[in-house]
Amino acid sequence: MPSASQDRPNVLLILSDDHGYGDRSALGNDPAVRTPALDRLAADGVTCSDAYVAAPICNPSRGAIISGSYPARWGSTWFSDTRFPYERTTLAERFGELGYTCGYFGKVHYGPEEPGDRACPSEHGFDESYYGLAGQQQGRLNYLVHSEEAVAEYGPEAQWRMAVQPMLHNGEPDELDGFLTAEIGRRTRDFMTSAEEPFFAMVAFNAVHNFCWQLPAEELERRGLPAKPDWHDADDISYQDWYDGAIAPNLEHGREYYLAQLELMDAEIGLFLDTLRDQGLDDNTVVVYLTDNGGSTCNYGDNTPLSGTKYTLAEGGVRVPYLVRWPGGGWDGGRIQSGLVSSMDLYPTLLAAAGYVVSGLDVDGTDQGALWRGETVAGHESLHWETGFQSAVRVGDLKLRITHGDHQDARGVLTVEHVDVGDGVQLFDLTADLAEQRDLLAERPEDVRRLWQRHAAWLHEVGRDDLAEQHGERVAAALTLG
Repeated sequence: MPSASQDRPNVLLILSDDHGYGDRSALGNDPAVRTPALDRLAADGVTCSDAYVAAPICNPSRGAIISGSYPARWGSTWFSDTRFPYERTTLAERFGELGYTCGYFGKVHYGPEEPGDRACPSEHGFDESYYGLAGQQQGRLNYLVHSEEAVAEYGPEAQWRMAVQPMLHNGEPDELDGFLTAEIGRRTRDFMTSAEEPFFAMVAFNAVHNFCWQLPAEELERRGLPAKPDWHDADDISYQDWYDGAIAPNLEHGREYYLAQLELMDAEIGLFLDTLRDQGLDDNTVVVYLTDNGGSTCNYGDNTPLSGTKYTLAEGGVRVPYLVRWPGGGWDGGRIQSGLVSSMDLYPTLLAAAGYVVSGLDVDGTDQGALWRGETVAGHESLHWETGFQSAVRVGDLKLRITHGDHQDARGVLTVEHVDVGDGVQLFDLTADLAEQRDLLAERPEDVRRLWQRHAAWLHEVGRDDLAEQHGERVAAALTLG
């Protein structure tokens, strides 16, 4: 419930799309990576070293952030069953109870959202909004083109595959002729400088989701990169064959396009930080950065030192860059903070920072304010994931993964995205083996049983006994063979 609080902080929550875990210049993995703003945020704030999202794909992951809860609670596991958690109170609605002015800018992708329904930011608590409904556009937003003319030009299929529909401003169509990353940044800065304080701004960049060659002409020229055309209905190649050449390993200059989009997004984040400084808001503004799921290696993201990628429950699919800064609240100092943290924690943690009494909230997230102030080293005791054909639980240092590699969704990801999700039951000690290279199933069967019992209990709690039965059979067989 709301409570009295003085000097409530402004909140700027920045969400990127498919950003590789190892792709920050401060990490030193690749000298071609340039992220000075993210490096600045980390140097001034807190880097969460054991931080996760609730799903390896965007839809349920984004629903978990806006609701603070596991997506399995409202039936979302994979693309086919995902939807907005309309029965739950959103983070923006809670901030509204506290008198915050709330703004949303960027990509919306919770499921098959439609204009005017509750999935639209303008319908779930945001006073000002500028967004595109990726659920209507095959999960993406075009970086350059958003107009009715383009819809007609591309054709009935290509207009949604290439995501050229007009954007929406407070729910009304708004055409854009320009670079979307810059427009999202501009509108966010306008909101930050004009909104009545305190404000909550949620920024959901479409960067660095494919198709990263969609760069302004001057950026392509400056970087010596060739232009690549989008797919149109009139082209002499099927979309699927064309798409196969638009992802790794077949897209020429793919890594360069990706890094260009990352650098340009980072520049907008730098302008956010400059705006806060220039407005004298640095000390009492919470800034959070994370990405929606693990980096997409089929889009040339790099998840070093993790194994796996988006779509999988390997670490590279669910462990993400997660940076927080609030000097006035003690979330500062350039610290690297261990402790198991989830994107679901943003809901109670940000509200608690604003003075909300969060102890009675029906959420799975936990207030991590004390952790980020360095007053404790304890985060979650356990975290759970479920995609329908993949399941995982982390308890302490141990992680149990169960994968049905013969499932149609697993085969589909392999065929379309060139991603092998794996198969079988595996146990890893992440402290000793962050890259998940040494399976401990045969050596530690009792730990497998212990983690599975905890995970089965969670599946029962969220109403998925059907999946518990399927996964349990796979675990029992693996232990017998082991």
